[in-house]
Formats: sequence, structure tokens, C-alpha cells
Amino acid sequence: MSDFLELLAADVADSSGASDSSGASGTPSAPDSSGSTAPGIAATNRVRTVLFECLFNHLADERVESLFTILGFEHDFDCYAIAGYPARSAARTAKEIEKIVADFGGVCLTAKRPIGNSTAVVALIRPVGAATPEIICNTIAPSFAADRPIALGPQRTGADGAMRSIQATLYCLQAAPALAATVQPLPRPLRTDDALPERALIGDADARDELVRVVYGSLTAAGPDDPTLLTVSTFLKFGGSLETTAKELNVHPNTIRYRLKRAAESTGWDATDPREAYVLITAIALGRVAEA
Repeated sequence: MSDFLELLAADVADSSGASDSSGASGTPSAPDSSGSTAPGIAATNRVRTVLFECLFNHLADERVESLFTILGFEHDFDCYAIAGYPARSAARTAKEIEKIVADFGGVCLTAKRPIGNSTAVVALIRPVGAATPEIICNTIAPSFAADRPIALGPQRTGADGAMRSIQATLYCLQAAPALAATVQPLPRPLRTDDALPERALIGDADARDELVRVVYGSLTAAGPDDPTLLTVSTFLKFGGSLETTAKELNVHPNTIRYRLKRAAESTGWDATDPREAYVLITAIALGRVAEA
């Protein structure tokens, strides 16, 4: 693999030199009359293709960092991913997104990724001044199909962060049909936290980790003598009945209300809300499995 990366780097350098001698002042030469791509651009596209294949396949080691370096991304660069289904062709959507981000003064790499019977376009974007990910996402939204979800990944750092943000958006798109059955309308963009349990169910290790470490962890943080986990799990077990939960735990219903409010404040998820209760049910199940 490292030998292959060295060949890619040399290919880019050699091709850039060739295009410099045939083009103007460092600008890659345009396609010739036969429609072929300038050598420097073709070599860079090969590097980009290999890079995204690595990221799609959960690879983010020093070899992938080298690919980013070839494309001009520094070692500790910040980035986030946006993914969705093209409004027209994938190539046109990718071109529109790259132009919009460039107009904001940013840098964007795009790629296609099959999801089921469809093809998604994934954009990896470096933060652009005052233009937040939300602003960029809303600006490029018309390039995506209006009747299908758009996923906005978390901002992360470096090659590993790029891989995780991309994976989160792809899992969100895969989870969207299940989420749409319970949440109407779907948020646009769909954030990765919106689909935590669905992502975990289809194999997203980062979603499972967040549910166990953050959500379940906050329920158990005060120790085994704290009643928070018992109260929330009992409340969920009995379908959200305050009275039944209070009777089961031999306390007043107002005590249950207080404990649920405190749990919502510590976890960020409210057991009295049907959707958020599902997140808590999944987190508790995964947490107990992890502790077994």
C-alpha cells in the first residue's frame, strides 16, 4: 500500500510538471480536442478516488493521511461531511457543490457512494470562515433531491475525523427510512444524533459507543445507589405510566416526575417523549449488554 501511495504521489508530481510545461503559469492544461483530461487533473482524481475508497471502508491510518497531504489537506485539518441523493445526475450535483463551497472560499472533495438501489453524493468540506456547516448545507440543499434526506455530519479533525463524519452521514441516509416511520417530517438536514438508535441497529460502531458511553453512562454516573437508571428503565418498562412506576418503586408519582426531569437534564433525552424514550430504551439495552 505504501509503495502504491508513493507511486500516486510521484504520478501527481510528474503530471503536474507535464501540465505546467504545456499549460499556462501553473494552471493545468485543458482537455484536448479528443476530450481527454489534463494529466495533472487525471492524477489528482485518481488520488481522490483512492482516498474516498479508504474512507468508505473505515480506513484512516497514516497512509490515508498521506493521501490527504497529496491533495493539500494539512495533518490536523478540520472537516465535516454532507451527504444526500442528487437532484439530477451525481456528477452535476458534485460539480454544483464544489462550486458553491469554492464561492465561499472553502475546499471541498466529493464522491459517489451506492446506497441500496440509489447513489448518494458525499461532500467532505473544510470549515469556511463565518460560514457554518448549517449555512453551507442550506446553500447546497437545492442540488440534492427535495423529497429525500440530507445528512449533516459532525465536525471532526484529521483523517480519522473525516472518516467518522463521512460514515455517520452514510449511516444516517441508510437509517432514514426507519426514522421516517416515527418522525414526520424528517429534519432537513438530518443530523447524526437524530438517528442514533437506528444507526446503532444497522452497525454504526460510533452510534453504539455514544449510546453506551454518553447516554447510558450518564444514567449510571452517580453510582449503583442512585435511583436514576432504575426509575427511567422502570418507567419505560411500564409504557410511560407514572402511577404504575411509582407503585412498583413504592414512591410518590411526584418523586418519579422529579427523577425523570433530572434524568432528562443529565442525558439530554426525555423519557416522557416517545421518540426520545426509544433512544433511552436502546441505550439501556446496549449498556446492559456491554456490562454483562
